[in-house]
Amino acid sequence: MPDSSKLITIPVGRLGIIPLKSCETLGSKVDNYLVKWRKDREELSKAGEFMLRGYEKESYIIGSECPRFASGEAKGTVKESVRGTDIYILVDVMNYSNEYNLGGRMVPMSPDDHYQDLKRVIAAVSGKANRINVIMPFLYESRQHKRSSRESLDCAMALQELIGMGVDNIITFDAHDPRVQNAIPLSGFESIMPTYQFIKRLLISTPDLELDSDHLMVISPDEGAMHRAIYFANHFGVDVGMFYKRRDYSRVVNGKNPIVAHEFLGDSVEGKDVIILDDMIASGESMLDVAKELKKRKAKRVFCFATFGLFTAGLEIFDRAYDEKIISKVITTNLTYQKPSLFDRTWYDSADMSKYIAIIIDHLNHDASISELLDPSERIQARINEYRETHTISPNYKVPEI
Repeated sequence: MPDSSKLITIPVGRLGIIPLKSCETLGSKVDNYLVKWRKDREELSKAGEFMLRGYEKESYIIGSECPRFASGEAKGTVKESVRGTDIYILVDVMNYSNEYNLGGRMVPMSPDDHYQDLKRVIAAVSGKANRINVIMPFLYESRQHKRSSRESLDCAMALQELIGMGVDNIITFDAHDPRVQNAIPLSGFESIMPTYQFIKRLLISTPDLELDSDHLMVISPDEGAMHRAIYFANHFGVDVGMFYKRRDYSRVVNGKNPIVAHEFLGDSVEGKDVIILDDMIASGESMLDVAKELKKRKAKRVFCFATFGLFTAGLEIFDRAYDEKIISKVITTNLTYQKPSLFDRTWYDSADMSKYIAIIIDHLNHDASISELLDPSERIQARINEYRETHTISPNYKVPEI
């Protein structure tokens, strides 16, 4: 739990959370943390430190809805007053489990549909809310962040559109390329890494790791993920390896040039546990190809980490990879939709990000700095040192959990 005494600034407005339908589960968890923390600060509030009516509530969730006609047209509605409220809208643009009626049949919502609903809710609160903040864990169209030919720049256009609608801050996680924020250089944009949560989850679930360069190695599946791998490896004090994708640029399959082979750069992985680190698992084929190459090189165990587990090709290919001992564990976050059947898999573990999001909202609402939240190096090192001493980490550790 965060230290209440650190938040001594007056909130910028009453707190309101609007989780869209795509993000209801995560939004409920975030709300529970905020309700608990602010009840614990009740005496501080009564003493006049904050001087804000409604600081402590039973829930900060503001109901919203985007009803649709059978034609697919929709509108955004908010179910209570938001005047003077500091609004935080949560949206998961990758939640394909949501459906709507289109011409008499139910169709799953696409990222475009979720993005349009986000804009509808922003329009419903615009001009009334004190400040509008968007928490979009998977950044909309983030894979289309640069132009290589006559192409649209969807992510940059979306960011500019949101700022043009009056959004003050955009919070995302592990953006495919955080340089896309250059599209809105004068506005608030944060791309937050879940490194601490990944390391915490790994150390809790795997008590027999040897955290040294003789027994552990971090692997980047391509050149784009190298900065993640280097940061991760530096905390453990281990080596980094990298695969690069040799592609056939004479063909285009499913919108991209097919991969011919994965070439490896790095020291021997023989007998070592290896961690493959990437921003997302889409179909998973690329990550599993890398895992197979590592096993061919006699790696001991392969752990796959990805911020977003989309599993667009289903879970069966991971089932087979686990049965064939190609992978030992897959860890993703709950920042995007997780299939219920995913939790039945022995190879899967989830890193919960709701507490982290709640702390960020709490600090932003108080206009407090989030710098130390964005750089969890001290907490990571404390956890690693504890693990090296005991081969486990305690849930009641002295360092504040985030």
